Amino acid sequence: MTTAKPIEGVIAVNKPPALSSAGVLRKLQEHFNPSKLFAPLIAAENSQRAAGSIQQRKKRSRRTRKPPEVKLGHGGTLDPLATGVLAVGIGSGTKSLSRFLACTKGYECVVLFGAATDTYDRLGKVVKRAPYDHLSKQKVQEALTKFKGKLMQKPPIFSALRINGKKMYEYAREGKELPIEIQERPVEVIDMEMIEWMDGGTHGHELPKTEAEQEEKVVADKLLNLGEGTRPWSDGKSEDNGESLNASSKRPRSKSAEDEFMKDVPQKRVRSSTDSPTMSGALPPDENPPSEDVKELGVGKEEPKGQDENFRSEKNEEPLSPGPPAVKLRMTVTSGFYVRSFCHDLGAAVGSLGLMSELVRTRQGVFELGKNVLEYDVFEKGEEAWVPKVENSLEAWSTELSPITEVAGEEQGGARRRNSSSELEDHS
Repeated sequence: MTTAKPIEGVIAVNKPPALSSAGVLRKLQEHFNPSKLFAPLIAAENSQRAAGSIQQRKKRSRRTRKPPEVKLGHGGTLDPLATGVLAVGIGSGTKSLSRFLACTKGYECVVLFGAATDTYDRLGKVVKRAPYDHLSKQKVQEALTKFKGKLMQKPPIFSALRINGKKMYEYAREGKELPIEIQERPVEVIDMEMIEWMDGGTHGHELPKTEAEQEEKVVADKLLNLGEGTRPWSDGKSEDNGESLNASSKRPRSKSAEDEFMKDVPQKRVRSSTDSPTMSGALPPDENPPSEDVKELGVGKEEPKGQDENFRSEKNEEPLSPGPPAVKLRMTVTSGFYVRSFCHDLGAAVGSLGLMSELVRTRQGVFELGKNVLEYDVFEKGEEAWVPKVENSLEAWSTELSPITEVAGEEQGGARRRNSSSELEDHS
């Protein structure tokens, strides 16, 4: 007697860039719903609906009034720009997805220095820029030692965490301030290593060109704690010139828990600002004559050698710097770690700003790229290509992988299940 092959469980897909995790599920359903492989799941859903009472059918949500679909969910969102392991639950396999929210994960990311965006990555709007010519491989390597072990980390506002029942990224997209302060959460970096240091002009990573509006910058400054990440490197010496800030400038903020985390960030240089946003490469409105300090920096004349070269880009002069440096890192982290927040914090730790330019999730629990993760493009090649691979993956899950994850058994109270309409984010 032949044992029926499992058609429920958990598989892993290599998520492509520019597609959301929920978008991957919708695409998979387009392939799975008409497939003979999952016909028993569709039939079971139809039978369950038919068995329900008239009263229950009246109370059905709009979702259950739609034609039955293969039930899918994912075990933690990857950002649209990210690629890599996405655990996908099929049918009853969705009940196992909480294990993947709590499991250890591996990432490779590229941090690009010199600017901060509202989303902490290259897809956002630039809310502040900072010098980067003082950065070196050694300086960044030294800063990385502060990010190993058990840490406290603030999630980015563009995350799925909820405040008063509303997702944080919804506040962010509406330009609203959070009703309460974002609390730090304990995370652990098990391993962190530098794969490659890339000097400016030696790589293809570029800072975003879209600047946020002034109002957005003011909100971002309050929500994203940019004040601690915009100061030129000063070896710990204060460069405050004592000038008062005008009404449109940032107000001094009190010392936060995040400040305690970034203890070694050098002191801030206070500069006056204007009511109009200063775009990259544009001169700020000349409401006040340049101060003696500014004159000494050489604005309007040839800059003396030895000055911060990329500082001149703020004064509408051609920068001598070839561009911002970047670094590629590999890390193993525990549940709840936000790579975007790490990139932002690393920029602050070296006296500049940083954003996430590239992200690959290389491992999620028992799934690892190059071993047991299905390539996304196989589903575009027809059932004859993807059905055998999905069957093998489900077989491996039922006989090998599921018992491993149960023994690893990270219990996460209240971990939510995800379905095809769920979003964001386990992390990235």
